[in-house]
Amino acid sequence: MTIVDKNLFIEHYGGIYEDSPWVAELAWDRLCEPGEVQSIGNVLAQCVDDADDETKLALIRAHPDLAGRAAIRGELTQESTGEQASAGIDKCSPEEFERFQEYNDQYHRKFGFPFVMAVRDSNRQQILATFAERLQNDADIEFARAIAEIHKIARLRLAALEQESDG
Repeated sequence: MTIVDKNLFIEHYGGIYEDSPWVAELAWDRLCEPGEVQSIGNVLAQCVDDADDETKLALIRAHPDLAGRAAIRGELTQESTGEQASAGIDKCSPEEFERFQEYNDQYHRKFGFPFVMAVRDSNRQQILATFAERLQNDADIEFARAIAEIHKIARLRLAALEQESDG
């Protein structure tokens, strides 16, 4: 799908990066001509990579906790709701839910931002194991890992969005 209007472009691609339509807005200004999804995805990612650390931190913090309070209150974006459900996070046992809460709290205390993982094609047990492993990292590693995971999430969302548009 080719979009030639900036506002429509931002509306269409603004949710690729969680609650961060600024990425699509910057991408529009950088695109020579809106076109292939691959090139749009590359430009979106480059906009994030070129951002300063404070802006990247705000992007990381825009992501919800896995099995967190926003999910309980039904306040996740449609994309996040679907992604968490695809991994079965919405079907946690009480023990799993408690582990998610403990890990979320530990992670926030240690790093100051939420644990971010592209959970599509994962299950609760894999996510909890990854959570435990990543809690052992230092802040610089986790900051870079969060951005890498955000890029994975964005690529998956972009592919799903384009599949919807083609279908």
